[in-house]
Amino acid sequence: MNIRLKNLADAGISIWLDDLSRERLVSGNLAEMITENSVSGVTTNPTIFAAALAKGEAYAEQVASLKADGAELDDVIKALTTTDVRDACELFADVYASSGGYDGRVSIEVEPGLARDTEGTIAQAEELARMVGKENVLIKIPATKEGLPAITATIAKGISVNVTLIFALDRYAEVIDAYLEGLEQAAENGMDLAKIHSVASFFVSRVDSEVDKRLAGIGTEEATTLRGKAGVANARLAYALYQERFGSDRFEALKVKGANQQRPLWASTGVKDPAYPDTLYVTELVAAPCVNTMPEKTMEAFADHGEVTGDTITPNIEGARQEMAALAAVGIDFDDVVKVLEDEGVDKFVVSWDELVATVRGAVAEA
Repeated sequence: MNIRLKNLADAGISIWLDDLSRERLVSGNLAEMITENSVSGVTTNPTIFAAALAKGEAYAEQVASLKADGAELDDVIKALTTTDVRDACELFADVYASSGGYDGRVSIEVEPGLARDTEGTIAQAEELARMVGKENVLIKIPATKEGLPAITATIAKGISVNVTLIFALDRYAEVIDAYLEGLEQAAENGMDLAKIHSVASFFVSRVDSEVDKRLAGIGTEEATTLRGKAGVANARLAYALYQERFGSDRFEALKVKGANQQRPLWASTGVKDPAYPDTLYVTELVAAPCVNTMPEKTMEAFADHGEVTGDTITPNIEGARQEMAALAAVGIDFDDVVKVLEDEGVDKFVVSWDELVATVRGAVAEA
């Protein structure tokens, strides 16, 4: 077992792999990562599935069978992706049981084209949960305005949710409210709240990419010193909001009924600027009970030279407020930053979906 990753897990960080493929499942690679790298969950998205399916061989038999049955393209995509997610859920069953449902989770995303469609999102979230058929699946729903009521409705049905594409603290507050409202409705519906879990996925490196570009445009010495600060500072303030909202009377009333906290998840943790340490968005965001979903490259970097120095969030929350104030002082309009990032995020999800559709179409044609 890698001691650096074990130390990170022991510090309260759930290490999830931001990748999944049938090759990882059948080769034993993912099972090995559970035992050797302390991996306790998996996140997926259309880009990940497109890359996996592009290799082809592991999916050829199922694609041919689906084609022979006359399956429509959308149904082929759902069958292929939910099969991988179901098999991964089974692989993580022991982790799921031993963690009381907090870990051993595998995420699958609703179709990105539904990001602005509340009712469509609700319907597909229920469909994906039914198709996977495992308690430890998480349905990924984007934190758009239209996604918020879908989060509430999905939680109210007893389906666990990974809320994705969060950039703004104001939107995160709305996400928490949507989760709590869903729990309240679930309780009224007689659901077992202890079975319902959720994570809130805050995107980190994308914030730095956008803010750093704007700081370069400002060009002053003061602006330059703030490069690489926004992503971590924003995430640390999200953690402060998490502590506040899940220490509230509203949540306590649900907690006595068995409700679970919605844990912060740090996503987009691969460093995009090579000038920054390759473990930046791991080492600087350590506090229980957060999740960090990492690309394999980032996980390997931490396994090689990552250091755990204790809680790096809580003691630095006031510093994060000061850094965000400094960014505003040099001219960074953070409200505009997060609006741009959300719009771009939805667009990127759609592009990824189109890549997946094209890949599957090609595989079906060749089958």
